[in-house]
Amino acid sequence: MKKRVTKAIFPVAGLGTRFLPATKAVPKEIMTLVDRPLIQYAIDEARAAGIKEFIFVTSRGKSALEDYFDIAPELESNLRKKGKTEMLEELKATNMDSGAIAYIRQHKALGLGHAVW
Repeated sequence: MKKRVTKAIFPVAGLGTRFLPATKAVPKEIMTLVDRPLIQYAIDEARAAGIKEFIFVTSRGKSALEDYFDIAPELESNLRKKGKTEMLEELKATNMDSGAIAYIRQHKALGLGHAVW
């Protein structure tokens, strides 16, 4: 019997030095490519592959990542009132199911192997 992979680990704790100076203020995974943050492309691919649980290995200064995947009831309400249904659907696509996402803090940046070990 084969077991399906249902969890994915995203090691995003790095400092983003290759993208400086932009990453001084914005975590690299939140930088946009066309109309979405880079991390959204990875999440969409993982979901398409059947991933249900998402684990992010983060570091200090990554609160924008948590904010991105958090629900935004005020914004959703505002879009609904203004009849901006397409934007509302795009916003809802960034929401994660309750319990489907976890953030683990990596206190020392000791490389990718250390992040997932």
